[in-house]
Amino acid sequence: MEQAVEDYATMYADVQFIKIDADKLEVVAKEFMVEAMPTFVFVKKGKEVDRIARARKAELKRMMEKHRTSN
Repeated sequence: MEQAVEDYATMYADVQFIKIDADKLEVVAKEFMVEAMPTFVFVKKGKEVDRIARARKAELKRMMEKHRTSN
């Protein structure tokens, strides 16, 4: 999945990707209620708009497309 995220970061220059190590940044993991790896949290204008836990590549791409085009 890590390679897919790197590929998407290159493809979608208008999307900001931030990777955290949940073991090292436990406070952040708790704040975003991360319970499974990987977890992708979609944030717009400072608010969580969606999330995917244990995502597959196609599912992640679909969600990115959804949130790139919606306001």
